[in-house]
Amino acid sequence: MRTYAAVDLGASSGRVMVGRVGPGSLDLTEAHRFPNRPVRMPEGLRWDILALYAGVLDGLRAAGQVDSVGIDSWAVDYGLLDADGALLGNPVHYRDARTEGVAEKVWATVPAAELYAATGLQYAPFNTLYQLTAARSSAQLAYAERLLLLPDLLTYWLTGEAGTELTNASTTQLIDPRTRDWSYDVAQRLGIDLGLFAPLRRPGDPAGLLRPEVLAETGLTGPVPVTTVGSHDTASAVAAVPAVRERFAYICTGTWSLAGLELDAPVLTEPSRLANFTNELGLDDTVRYLRNIMGLWLLQECVREWGNPDLPQLLSAAAEQPPLRSVVDAGDAAFLAPGRMPQRIADACRALGQPVPDSPAGITRCILDSLALAHRKAVADAQSLADHPVDVVHIVGGGTRNALLCQLTADACGLPVVAGPAEAAALGNVLVQARAGGLVGDRAAMRELVARTQPLRRYEPRGDPARWHAAEARLTGR
Repeated sequence: MRTYAAVDLGASSGRVMVGRVGPGSLDLTEAHRFPNRPVRMPEGLRWDILALYAGVLDGLRAAGQVDSVGIDSWAVDYGLLDADGALLGNPVHYRDARTEGVAEKVWATVPAAELYAATGLQYAPFNTLYQLTAARSSAQLAYAERLLLLPDLLTYWLTGEAGTELTNASTTQLIDPRTRDWSYDVAQRLGIDLGLFAPLRRPGDPAGLLRPEVLAETGLTGPVPVTTVGSHDTASAVAAVPAVRERFAYICTGTWSLAGLELDAPVLTEPSRLANFTNELGLDDTVRYLRNIMGLWLLQECVREWGNPDLPQLLSAAAEQPPLRSVVDAGDAAFLAPGRMPQRIADACRALGQPVPDSPAGITRCILDSLALAHRKAVADAQSLADHPVDVVHIVGGGTRNALLCQLTADACGLPVVAGPAEAAALGNVLVQARAGGLVGDRAAMRELVARTQPLRRYEPRGDPARWHAAEARLTGR
């Protein structure tokens, strides 16, 4: 039996989980959870990276002695370091407005179709490529000697060694998913200095040892290695999907819903670009072929506006609301920014000529129906575009705790849904560390261990599929 610390950072909270792995056993417990509160500065929306690092140190102290540490987080955002390795300001939040209108400037140099053919990344206004273009004239970028994606930045502070983990790097829109290396042509044409990035690392690679100062701060006894994991939390979550067959789709749920397939090669066709599918890299040379959907962010923002009412009661009331009365496009960038979410959802319903939900329960039901509808379309489109049929949908992440959303997704997709594990990213993080230590085998063995040891719940599709088709037609006009 060995013990691993999984640092798993989400957009609203961070956690340090302790995984214990032995022959045929996998146990995960929470050592420490801490809030992730972005800060609105005069210059824009920023991550409080120092508070996150303090939370990581507190979590490692609470975890106790471990055999290894791994870090995963959300994608695309980064910190800039000067020649002395000091941080040049708090990292910019991907929801900051600085990238508005930047994509059109990029496409004037590298047309959108060429960019997709080279990098396989769907259009999202916050991709690192657009962030760097927006920052081109900033003083911070002018003084920067090193750029580290956020999990790599935290790893650097823990170890003093810099690297760029590949699954997360693939979200920058600067990686060629065929070569699994930098897209040098795209970077050169857009004037992006790839020398800012540290050397690429892959899941399972060593990332250094905890520095003596970190050992003293956490009370751990060295040496404690840090292991590179799938540092994009979705890559770690997909690694822990408890699939027992290859014909599966997955939906990683939380602030975002990421719905798609695991493939052996990218899909770089023009229909794929127009459908806004992305080709991100996963464990063992796989491709995470998926669509980003706004996810439970919609509900999180509404709950915040409503003063944080009791969530189980709200979901119970939503379950009693008329189904599919009003739906919105859960992938619409109009919902990206924080603030006034109930009003924006009401406005979207009104613009579509639908009944406007006028209560928290009604708005919640609209959100969950809309998310299930977006899940349905993403799963169907992925199968068609990749010529890869599936017979089950796995939902992992925080959304597995929302039974209504899971059932609605099964109903919408017309496929059974297997929900769980809720802490998939942390489990994938732990399993990559354990595999690097020789405790578990290949990806299939990792998934079999998850399926055997973690609580899962199965939802069978119910109701008339035609209702979902009709709701979808309201959004698409077809």
